[in-house]
Amino acid sequence: MNFQDLHELVRLELFGRIERGTLTGRRIAQQAGFQQAHISNFLNRKRALSLEGLDRVLESQNLTIEQILPLELTAAATPPQPTNPIEVVPVVSASVAMDDARIPPSAVIETIQVSASRLHDNRSRPSTKHAHWDRFLAIRADAQQVAAMEPVLSPGAIAVLDRHYNSLAPYRAHQPTLYAVRYGAALLLRFVDFDEGRLILRPYSREFPVQLLPLANHESPADYLIGRVCFVLSEL
Repeated sequence: MNFQDLHELVRLELFGRIERGTLTGRRIAQQAGFQQAHISNFLNRKRALSLEGLDRVLESQNLTIEQILPLELTAAATPPQPTNPIEVVPVVSASVAMDDARIPPSAVIETIQVSASRLHDNRSRPSTKHAHWDRFLAIRADAQQVAAMEPVLSPGAIAVLDRHYNSLAPYRAHQPTLYAVRYGAALLLRFVDFDEGRLILRPYSREFPVQLLPLANHESPADYLIGRVCFVLSEL
């Protein structure tokens, strides 16, 4: 990780707090002792902060570098556990995954068994809206999803979603994060960027177009990010 990567992580953390309504650009400037335009340019990637300026922003928000680093850079190695309990994850339709905070038994198409540690070792970054939703569920990728994301997804693949990760902060350094995204009435599995008020939905296959999803003034990316694809189970 270099200094530019650290800038991006700090920017995304601040942007997430602004999305949740707990912070404003003006407040950041006041707390860190900057002009508001200076902070606005930083948040919009138009200029960088000096090392001293970055320290001032972190200190003003009671943040440490360890708190914003992706998981694999901060987690210490843990010894193997003597037991590994299993959890049952419901497989549901795309519409249920997008709209149902609680998953009723009638909505379950099938179930899969997953190691509990594999689920709960995932780091969460829930939006206010999704914080109380049932966290883990799965969807079976349809032919269009597979075609756009092959070989990340294969025919018959089941994508397990963490609906408590609705942030654009990268989950792993230097790797794109695969999200389930609300796109009209459809649910798309795509890599996602955000720029100039638009979500940029990127397929893996070059044969599929990049799609742009403009946000209204009152909307945030978390309104469309249903969750992170934490792993994929493929049929043999």
